[in-house]
This record gives sequence, C-alpha cells and structure tokens, in this order.
Amino acid sequence: MAPRTLLSTLACLGVAAAGLAAATVPTTATADAPSARAGAGAVLRLYAPDAVEAYGDGGRVWADIGVRMIAPQSNVEVWSHRASYDQPIVSEVRTPSGTTALPAGAMDDFSGLSGFIVMDVRKAGSSKKLVHRSIDACLSATGERVQPDAAPTSPYPRYCPWNPYTVGSVMGIQKGWAANVFESSGLRPFRLPDGTYVVETRVAKRFWPAFGLTADTATATTRMTVSAECHECRRPHPGATGRAADGPDAAPGPRPVAASNGRVAGPVPDLRSLPAFGIALNNKGTALRFSATVWNAGNSPLVIDGFRRPGGEVMDAYQYFFDAAGTQTGYQQVGTMEFHHANHNHWHFEDFARYDLLDADKAYVKKSRKQSFCLANTDAVDYTVPGADWQPENTDLATACGSEGALSIREVLAAGSGDTYAQYRAGQAFRIDGLPNGVYYIRVEGNPERNLTESDTTNNVADRRIRIGGTGADRWVKVAPLGDIVDPEIY
Repeated sequence: MAPRTLLSTLACLGVAAAGLAAATVPTTATADAPSARAGAGAVLRLYAPDAVEAYGDGGRVWADIGVRMIAPQSNVEVWSHRASYDQPIVSEVRTPSGTTALPAGAMDDFSGLSGFIVMDVRKAGSSKKLVHRSIDACLSATGERVQPDAAPTSPYPRYCPWNPYTVGSVMGIQKGWAANVFESSGLRPFRLPDGTYVVETRVAKRFWPAFGLTADTATATTRMTVSAECHECRRPHPGATGRAADGPDAAPGPRPVAASNGRVAGPVPDLRSLPAFGIALNNKGTALRFSATVWNAGNSPLVIDGFRRPGGEVMDAYQYFFDAAGTQTGYQQVGTMEFHHANHNHWHFEDFARYDLLDADKAYVKKSRKQSFCLANTDAVDYTVPGADWQPENTDLATACGSEGALSIREVLAAGSGDTYAQYRAGQAFRIDGLPNGVYYIRVEGNPERNLTESDTTNNVADRRIRIGGTGADRWVKVAPLGDIVDPEIY
C-alpha cells in the first residue's frame, strides 16, 4: 500500500499508528446472521487430476497440478472476523446443517486458510519425499461450474482480501462449483530433474471435521511427468490413453439426464460471419493466410459451458439459454471441447466456425485446418443491435478459456461482439502449393454443423473473392474490394 493511501486509511479508521494493536474493530452486523445462500448437506471434496505433464526450465518445474475444492452437495461458506487488531481471526464454516468453528489459527490473515493444503512429491517407485509443502488456500476464486445443472453464476467473492486492515471476510463455494485454491497465490515451481513423479495432495487433517472430509475425499494422487521440452505433437488422442478416471468418484460432477433440459421461448444468439480480411500469401507463396470474424447479432449472449470427461482432455459442451432478465432457462448438448497445446494452450470449442476455399463457381476446393475456437469478445462489431452488451468484459457471463487442469469452463460471445482469429495464428491458412492460378472465394461460416441454437441460420456465411497468380515465391493474391473499406496492411 502506498504511504499516502495508508495514511488516508488510518485517518478514516480514526486511529494512530501507535495504537493499532489495541484499536477496537467495529463489529459487522451480519457477521452472526445465518447465510441465506447456504444449501443443504455440507461437504467439500478435494480434486486433482490423475496425471499431468510439466516442463522444466533451468532446474525449475512449472506445473499446473489443477487442485480444486468442490462443493458437490451444497453451498459451503467460511465466515471470518476479528474483534480488534490485537485479537486473532475467528473463523467458522456455515451451512444449513449448522455452524462449525474452525480450529484456532485457521487464518493468520484474510488471504486464505493457513496450511490448508499439504503437498508431497516423490520419485515414482520411491517412498522418499523430495518436496514437502504446507500451502495456504483461498476458497474464493473465479470458480468453475462442475455440474451442468448448477446455478449459472456464483454469488461469492472472487478473491480473498489482501488489505492488512480487513476486519471480516466471507469465502464460499457454490453448490456444483469448484474453487481453484491456487488461483490467487499460484503454486511455486518445484526444483526437480526430468523424470516421473508422484504428487500426493491432501487437506490438512485439522480441517477435516469442519468440512466433512474423509480420507477418500481429502486426498488425491497425481502422476507428474517432467520433461525439458513439449511433446504435444506425439500426444495420443484425448480419451484414448486408457488412464484411470480423474478425481474422486471417477468424475468431477454428474452429467445431465438428457441432452437438453428446460429451454423456453426467449432470446437467443444470431451468429453471422464477416468477410475474410488481412489476406496475404506467405513468403514462399505456398500458404494463403487470412483473418476471420464470427459475431453475435442476436439479443442474447452465446454461452457455452464445457464439463470435463474423466480420464482425458475432452469436455462435453452445452449451450445455455437465458431469459431477458438473465435467468437461466435451460441447456442443450452441442458438441465437445478439447485442450489445444500448440500455440494456444487452452480449451477450444469444436465446430464453432469453418473456413473453406471455393473455386470460381463456388465449388469446394479445400478447408482450413482451423476448426476449433476459444470464444472471446475481441471486437465490437455492432453495438446498436437490440440487447448489445457494451461492456462484455465486465459481465458475470465472462469468457474463460481455461488451463489444462480445468474441470469446467465457460466461453461466451456477447451480443454485438465478434471473435476474430488473425491470419498469423496456427491453422489459419490454406495450403495452395499445387493449386492452379485463378479466381477463388474464401468462405467463413459460423455454426457450420448447425448444432448451436440461434434465431437465424441463413446469414451464417460470408464469401470473399480473390485472385491468385504468379509462380513459386513470386505468387501473388489480389482481393476484391468491398465498398470503400480499406483492408489493413499486412506486415
């Protein structure tokens, strides 16, 4: 905290620096009130994937172990308060089942539960511990919905307070949601050579009674392979590894009983495509590169949630529907998401868009390898459409493309916004070596398989006319103009 800010804070508190330790903190009126948000049946569950790959750099290993705490049966809240600055923080777990005090010293400050996670690392086949850590954990995080029928948003704070003069806090995990316990603090790198290791993660035993934990629900084992380089190109197809299912009970959460549930008439997205732009050849004249945008002209956001399958890097994807007031009205299964390592390193929704190269008669010639997408509001395309979201980055329905350890993610395309993939990205090109010179069309098509529900599917396609000429490295491409639009320079 800056000195000016600190002095202002002290002045507002009405205390002198010398008297801080004895200063009485005003009690919070709601501190002892029962929580209206807590559900029934308090229990938490520890989750960690059964296997991860990590990469070393100068003897340091950066690993996304993917540790989560899940609330499968009810909302679970931790209320904390201090009576004065010279008194310790007192914390309790609140649920409809009752209130349970956490042990003394459960929180040294308001940044999280002290020593909540214990992590040991040993070489595979050995019992010798190479790493032993006791790690603080914040149960307030952005959160991940791990059950498709869970509430669409979480009411709880998204971080733990950092201000040393905080007097009270609430951490909470919504029913059917998970909290990434290292989201705020991060996990310090390990110092390990290449090899295969076993990471044993557990909740410290003193927290078990208050959170209803047992040996089965408070512990997880992860096999970690450490290497100096990325081997993504030799990865087996997701789901084909034959590994055991991830996490407790072999799944992060129950699946819907049907492919769709409860959708009622109301606002829906309308996906449209802009003409391809930024069109150019690579230096060898062998690849036709371009940029493409698919945008949402509807009066509702396109909301896609993915739920991880056990044992692989595949998520089942569901489209969610909301009424004009933002209340969820239903969902339907619309495909899958897969984790993409090369160049992207996040989760992609399959079949959101398709790029085809057509001949002069608009007959199919070939398709781009780019077939999957992380949805994001990269461009304001038309903020005059009814229902346009003028501040999409600040809504509760925020895009999150997720890390490799994610159990679930949400990808969103807000009304009025578009998702642009630029021509320099992997797969955003057509191979044209061996292709005759002449007139072609680049076709951009949103929702090509028509799996997504939208108000109009007749406006999903945009074609851009081009002409290819020349030979070898001297090949060229000319793009037909569109009105008075000037295409951006290609560098």
